[in-house]
Amino acid sequence: MTTRGSRSEKVKRIFQQFDGNRDGGLSREEMSALVVAVNPRVKFSDEQISAILDEVFRTYAEFIDGDKGLTFDGLLRTYDDGAGDVDRDFDALAIELNADEIKGSSEASSSSITDERAVEAQKQQRTAAWAVSPNHGIVFDETWKLVDDLEILVKRLKSKQEKDGKMKADNNNNSNVDAFSDAGWSRELGPSSDISDKRIYWEESSHDYAVFVKELGVLRSKADGARSREEAFDGHMALGRVLYEHQLFKEALVSFKRACELQPTDVRPHFKAGNCLYVLGKYKESKDEFLLALEAAESGGNQWAYLLPQIYVNLGISLEGEGMVLSACEYYREAAILCPTHYRALKLLGSALFGVGEYRAAVKALEEAIYLKPDYADAHCDLASSLHAMGEDERAIEVFQRAIDLKPGHVDALYNLGGLYMDLGRFQRASEMYTRVLGVWPNHWRAQLNKAVSLLGAGETEEAKRALKEALKMTNRVELHDAVSHLKQLQKKKLKNGTNANEEGPFIIVEPSRFKTVGEKTTLRPDLAIALQIRAFQRVTRLWKCDVEALRKEMRDNNVPVSYSGNGGPTKSIRRPNLEEILRRLLNVLKPESFQGAIKAINEKILSVLDDSGSGRVDLGMFYAVIAPLCGGHPDKRKRVAFDALLWKPVNEGSSQITKTEAVKYIKLLRAIYIPSQGMSEMLEVHGETDDTSTVTFNQFLGMYDDSEWGFGIMSTVVKLETRDRNRHGNQVCSVCRYPVIGSRFKEVKTGFSLCNQCYSEGKILPTFKQQEEYKFREYGSEVEAMKAKCVCFSMQSHKKTIAT
Repeated sequence: MTTRGSRSEKVKRIFQQFDGNRDGGLSREEMSALVVAVNPRVKFSDEQISAILDEVFRTYAEFIDGDKGLTFDGLLRTYDDGAGDVDRDFDALAIELNADEIKGSSEASSSSITDERAVEAQKQQRTAAWAVSPNHGIVFDETWKLVDDLEILVKRLKSKQEKDGKMKADNNNNSNVDAFSDAGWSRELGPSSDISDKRIYWEESSHDYAVFVKELGVLRSKADGARSREEAFDGHMALGRVLYEHQLFKEALVSFKRACELQPTDVRPHFKAGNCLYVLGKYKESKDEFLLALEAAESGGNQWAYLLPQIYVNLGISLEGEGMVLSACEYYREAAILCPTHYRALKLLGSALFGVGEYRAAVKALEEAIYLKPDYADAHCDLASSLHAMGEDERAIEVFQRAIDLKPGHVDALYNLGGLYMDLGRFQRASEMYTRVLGVWPNHWRAQLNKAVSLLGAGETEEAKRALKEALKMTNRVELHDAVSHLKQLQKKKLKNGTNANEEGPFIIVEPSRFKTVGEKTTLRPDLAIALQIRAFQRVTRLWKCDVEALRKEMRDNNVPVSYSGNGGPTKSIRRPNLEEILRRLLNVLKPESFQGAIKAINEKILSVLDDSGSGRVDLGMFYAVIAPLCGGHPDKRKRVAFDALLWKPVNEGSSQITKTEAVKYIKLLRAIYIPSQGMSEMLEVHGETDDTSTVTFNQFLGMYDDSEWGFGIMSTVVKLETRDRNRHGNQVCSVCRYPVIGSRFKEVKTGFSLCNQCYSEGKILPTFKQQEEYKFREYGSEVEAMKAKCVCFSMQSHKKTIAT
C-alpha cells in the first residue's frame, strides 16, 4: 500500500534519476529514457515514443517549463491521473528509499493513511483476479469508477431477472463457455477459472435488460470521454472483462471491439473479442479475431511472446468449431512447440489427430498430456477412444474406466465405453454404461437408442422395446421407426416359430458362386459389395452434395503454384490444411460436425494413399480427379471433369490429351483407393513402370475408365445405388435381418424370399433354404418394378393358357 507521502517521495526519486542536467525539468529525451526504462519488456518504436511524448506534453502543458520540460509537479500529476504505476515503475528501476525518507514520508501523510487503507481494502474486495494483474489490470483510477458502476448495474439486473425467473443456467457441459483457458487475463495456461462451470443465459428481450444496455451505454460514453486514448482503452477493456466475467458476452464483445479500434495493434482486445465470438458460436469471426491477435503478437516482439501459445490454442479451437480439424492440428502443434508443458495443447492436438483418423500420433500426444496432468479426465477419454480405434480394446477399457474414476459423470467416457462393450458383444455391460449416460443427460437420444440395441443383444426384448419407445419420445428420426419395425418383426417371428426373439435368423453364408442373377439389370453380388462400400464413403463425406462443376470452377479460379516433387517432375501440390480449406468451400453446406466426419474419411481413405511418402503434401490435380466420380452431377460430366483435372496437372497443361502414364496411374489410384482388395497390388506395379510418352484422348480415357476388369466400371453400380438407396418397398422386410428393405430388393425366384442390399452382398440366407444348390435372384429397384414384373408374368401365363386352349 502506497500512501500519498511515500508516493510523492518515490516520484521525486524517479524524477531526480532522469533529470540528468539537474535543471528541474524532464526534456523529451529524458522523458523518453524514463518511458523505456520503466517498460523493460516493451520494445517501443521511435514513432510510438514520439506519440507518447506528444500526448504527455500536450495533456500536461501547464506543467511544462519552457525548454526544461516536464516539472516534478507535472510528473507527480501524471501518476496521480493513473498514467503510470508508481510502485511498479519504482521497482522496475530498482530504486530503494532509505529509513529517513520512509519515516519522513510516513509522518507527512499519517492523516491520510487510514482513509487510503480503507479504499485499498474495498478495492481488493471488489476486484476480480484479472484487475490486479500487473500486465492486464486496471491502470487508471477513473477506470475503477466505471468498474464499480458496472458491477452495480449487473447486480441490479441479476437481482431483477432472478426475481422474475428469467435467468437460465445450462448444467450440461456442452456449451462453449469454458472452451478456453483465459491467458489474456493471466499467464496461467491451464483451463479457465474465470467463468463458472454453468452457462448463464440472460433474458435479453426483457425491459430490465434494455434498461441495463442503455445505462451501460452511458458508461461506455464516459470511457470514450477519457482524457487520453490510453485511458479510454483501459476503460473499455475493463468494462469488457467485467461483462465477460458475468457471461454478458454480446455486451463484452462490444467493449472489446471498441478497445480494438482504440489500439488496433494491441493483442489483448482481439484475443478477448475472439473468446466472446467463440462462446457466441460465431466461429469464423472468432478465428479472424485470433488471426489479428496472432499478427499483433508476432509483430510486437517479446512483449506478447508469452501469449502466443494460447493464441495458437484458441485459434485451433475456433477452426475446429468450423470443422477444420487438419488446420487446427497445425496450431496445436505450434502451441506445444512454444510451450512443451502446455498439457491442454497436447490434449487438443491428440483429440484432433484422433478426429482425422491418425490414431498412433493421437495416442502419443494424449499420453504426453496425461504425463503432464495425470488427473486430466478428457485426455484419458480420448486416449481410450484412440486405443479402441487401434484395436487395443482391453487397454482402452482400463483407460476409459480411469476417466470415469476421475470424473464419474463424464458423458463421453461412459458413452464411448458403452460402444466398446457393444463391439465386444458384452451387451449387458454396454446397457449399464448407457443407463449411466442417461442418468447424467436424460434426453441423450443416441444413448437411449444404443441402450435399446444393447438390451436386444442381451436377449431382453421387452426391455429393448421400452427403451426404444423412450427414444422415440426424444426424437422422431426415421432410424428409430425402422428399429421399432424391426423389433415387431422379431416379435412376430418369435410367436410364429417359438424361437428366442434375439436370434435374428440364424443365417448361413453361401459362397459367391452359388448366387446367380436373373436378367441383365441384376447386380452381381461381388460388385454390390464393393459398390456399397464406395457409397458408404460417399455418404459419409457428402461428396455427392458437391456438384462436379464446382471442381472445375476451383481449377479455373484458383491458381496453385507449381512445385517439384522428389522425382523432379512439376506438380501442383498443396499442404493438407490448405486442401481442407478448399474442401470447406466445396462442402460449404455441411455443418461443422458433418464436415469433420468428411475430413476424417477423406484423410484415411484418399490422402493416406496420395501422400504415401508422408510429406504432408498432395497433388491437387490428382485429388480432384479422384473425388470427381463421387461428386454430384451426371456420370458423364464427372468423367469429363476427372479428365480435365488430369489435364490441369503441369505435365499435361495446355494439351487436349493426357499422357498414358498419367491415365494408367490415375486408374490404378482409383482402384487402390476405392477397391483396395484389388487395387493395392496394382499400385505397387505402377511405381515400377517407366514413363510412357504416348498420349490418351478423352474417348480412349473413357474406354480405360469404364473397363469392368481393369478400370472403374463399378461406378455404374454406385450410380444405381445413388438413385435407389432411399427407396422403400412398402411392408417388405429382409428375410434374414428382418429390417425394412431400403434400396434394391433381391428376390430369390424359386422360393420367393427377399434380401436387402447388405444381406445379398454378404451372401446371407436362412438355414431353411440351405439345401438348394444355387440361388437365382432378380433385383427390383422399387415395388413399382416388382408389380410390373408380376403383371408381365401373369400376362405370359394367360397367353400360354390361351395358346394351349
